[in-house]
Amino acid sequence: RMLVALVVLLFCFRGRAGPSPYFLQQPEDLVVLLGDEARLPCVLGAYRGLVQWTKDGLALGGERDLPGWSRYWISGSAASGQHDLHIKPVELEDEASYECQASQAGLRSRPAQLHVLVPPEAPQVLGGPSVSLIAGVPGNLTCRSQGDARPAPELLWFRDGIRLDGTTFHQTLLKDETTGSVESTLFLTPSSQDDGATLVCRARSHAMPRGRDTAVTLSLQYPPVVTLSAEPQTVQEGEKVSFLCQATAQPPVTGYRWAKGGSPVLGARGPRLEVVADASFLTEPVSCEVTNAVGSANRSTALDVQFGPILLAKPKPMSVDVGQDASFICAWRGNPLPRITWTHLGGAQVLSSGPTLRLPSVGLEDAGDYVCRAEPRHSGLGGGTAQARLTVNAPPVVTALHPAPAFLRGPARLQCVVFASPAPDSVVWSWDEGFLEAGSLGRFLVETFPAPEVEGGQGPGLISVLHISGTQESDFTRGFNCSARNRLGQGGTQVHLGRRDLLPTVQIMAGVASAATTLLMVITGIALCCWRHASFSKQKNLVRIPGSSDGSSSRGPEEETGSSEERGPIVHTDHSDLVLNEKEALETKDPTNGYYKVRGVSVSLSLGEAPGGGLFLPPPSPMGLPGTPTYYDFNPHLDMPPCRLYRARAGYLTTPHPRAFTSYMKPTSFGTPDLTSGTPPFPYAALSTPTHQRLQTHV
Repeated sequence: RMLVALVVLLFCFRGRAGPSPYFLQQPEDLVVLLGDEARLPCVLGAYRGLVQWTKDGLALGGERDLPGWSRYWISGSAASGQHDLHIKPVELEDEASYECQASQAGLRSRPAQLHVLVPPEAPQVLGGPSVSLIAGVPGNLTCRSQGDARPAPELLWFRDGIRLDGTTFHQTLLKDETTGSVESTLFLTPSSQDDGATLVCRARSHAMPRGRDTAVTLSLQYPPVVTLSAEPQTVQEGEKVSFLCQATAQPPVTGYRWAKGGSPVLGARGPRLEVVADASFLTEPVSCEVTNAVGSANRSTALDVQFGPILLAKPKPMSVDVGQDASFICAWRGNPLPRITWTHLGGAQVLSSGPTLRLPSVGLEDAGDYVCRAEPRHSGLGGGTAQARLTVNAPPVVTALHPAPAFLRGPARLQCVVFASPAPDSVVWSWDEGFLEAGSLGRFLVETFPAPEVEGGQGPGLISVLHISGTQESDFTRGFNCSARNRLGQGGTQVHLGRRDLLPTVQIMAGVASAATTLLMVITGIALCCWRHASFSKQKNLVRIPGSSDGSSSRGPEEETGSSEERGPIVHTDHSDLVLNEKEALETKDPTNGYYKVRGVSVSLSLGEAPGGGLFLPPPSPMGLPGTPTYYDFNPHLDMPPCRLYRARAGYLTTPHPRAFTSYMKPTSFGTPDLTSGTPPFPYAALSTPTHQRLQTHV
């Protein structure tokens, strides 16, 4: 019951208070021209209190005439709740946000924005009202609108009521971001028909849709109109050509200027020019410039000059890896254009026609020089060639040079030639026992030399030489590998050393020596028997075989013979002074070892071995010098290494003992190798005279 009573009481109080105030009409956004009247409506319902307007939050007041605001007032019947705001005349400072407020009821209308439009002023055409232009020369007209027009006006160009295109628009704003000046530029190329034409620039906006116009009149002038001709137009080098320059202008022509390729032609003044044509006239045109008071104009023409091929760009050498593509470019000029062909140097087959030669997936066979040939087509004038080399990068190509046969325990030389691009990182000799790239290792020495350049574009070549000092049996049965490597791979070859047998030579020389010795002994024995028959019949022969020594070998023949004759014949039955070991006893079996004393004459047959078992030859001596031995060279007759028969001091026939030896010093360099198949001499730094034991036999 209490709740029902409370509700009834509430309705009673509400009925006594009346309805709440509210807006019947609120102000709307408004756009007004500058100087016109602005009216913002405001109607309230169920409200009899104070009503006021605010401008950007500032209260204008509650009275109807709004004191302090001479152009502002409130109209309408307060009893009916109408409170409209009027502004007249509207100025730019009136542009703001306005609200209608019922202060006692606490009501506020939505804000209404007042926009003030400023119509544009009449535009200006720069240079007007009459603008001078040059016919045929691009020009422009500028129309400018200044002032605080709101919004910014649009500038349009018209001719005979027809809008023109080809304009650009530019707007300038002041510092306070209000509208400043507005410009529009019209680009045009007038002709003679445009002389006296009238153009209109119109400035229009929402404040003035019809816009405001400004007219301008065109006044045209004519620069020279030039025509240039040449007679004849097609010539060959060395022929004369006459150029004629004709012009019409308003005002009249004041001068001529001639140029060729942009450079003035000295001495040319009038409308005619005569020259001698050459190839440059094809690419450097002749121009004639004509001037009058308005300006100048020029025309140019190029002659059709015929000439032979001229090289513009020489082909450049190329280096590519095997399997890649290669191309050469060879540029020629000529009139008419020459015919360009490509061939391989030394070949007649045409590989390509035109300035470019393309070689896909090149191989080693494609390496070499390529020739670019230019031939005239119709004129028959001149011609020429240019060439470039193609180097094909590939794994090294190793070729063995045929080695000369070598003697056992003698020197030998093996050679290989390496061609590679890029150059090999190293050249290595290898065999069963090891390998060597450079320098020496035991009996082996490696040297590398540049190879003579060969045709074919195989790249730089190297010759690698393996020297062997003192060959062994195994050197003739195994192969020596010569291999080289670069970034693209490895190549190699195997070289075998041939053997040259020394045994037949020794046997032949030993037989000759034995026969000569036997013959001399027989002749000497018969002579001695006849001369000393009586003495020898009473005495026994003496045979003495002492061990050799430096003292015995150094005695002169006269001293030794004299001693024998003074002492007389001596017979020793005791052989205790014969001291020979088993090896020396075997060595005495060689009939060429020892001394055979003959009357007044001794012949020395010397066969020795070079260091390491090679054939050693005694150094030759000048012929005819006293005290020096003479020798006979059997090489031309025996087709064998030199074997020399020496004539020594009288009284001895000498041969070296097989145990003879000589000293050897390893050389630091053996010199540049020979590419022929023969084996050059193996030089030695020093050779000492062989020393050996002697086996003497006195008869």
